[in-house]
Amino acid sequence: TKFKMPANLKSVLDKQMVGPSTEDLTESDFPVQSFKPKVQMPFKRLPGQNPRKVEVERRRRLYLSFDIAELLASKGIDSNQLMPRHYDPDNMPPIEETKDTVFPIYLPLQVFDNDEFDCRTPEEWISLGLEPGSSDRKPVPGKALLPTDDVLGHEDPKNHDLIYEWIDVGVLDYDKETELYLVHKTEKKGLVRDEEGKPILNGGITPEG
Repeated sequence: TKFKMPANLKSVLDKQMVGPSTEDLTESDFPVQSFKPKVQMPFKRLPGQNPRKVEVERRRRLYLSFDIAELLASKGIDSNQLMPRHYDPDNMPPIEETKDTVFPIYLPLQVFDNDEFDCRTPEEWISLGLEPGSSDRKPVPGKALLPTDDVLGHEDPKNHDLIYEWIDVGVLDYDKETELYLVHKTEKKGLVRDEEGKPILNGGITPEG
């Protein structure tokens, strides 16, 4: 009789909980490797150096502690002012209220984009969504400067009533010709889901195209 399994084996095993678990039970639509930083270190540890896995984990935690909105604010940069708006000469503020700038921002942020010191190419960033043994490509975590109002933001991205903030997104795809990324806002739980609540895979392209 010792080798007979009880009918309610699962409930018996669930009761055998011995203290808290270190298993990560949070649900995520991002692959684990998409959070790992790129480290220029040999795989074979030299005497006196940290192991490669330790250095990767240290940088991962360091980079996760950074917030681009706080970093810009510490330099006196208002993220909402980074986006150019329509020029309205009738509503120009007085020179006394404009502080340093007299004319509004009119150059797009892409003009100042410099990828010379990027550690990865756009194709390498997108490939981080591929998990070993799977043909489906998951989104890659990132932050994007987007309007809080999605409807007005699509209709008129340069509207004066829009408020731009750094928002958590999932990077779905990259266009070589326009050099633009396709992103999707994450929901409250940090998931990247479509209207039906399903995970968005392969840049949102369905089998029907």
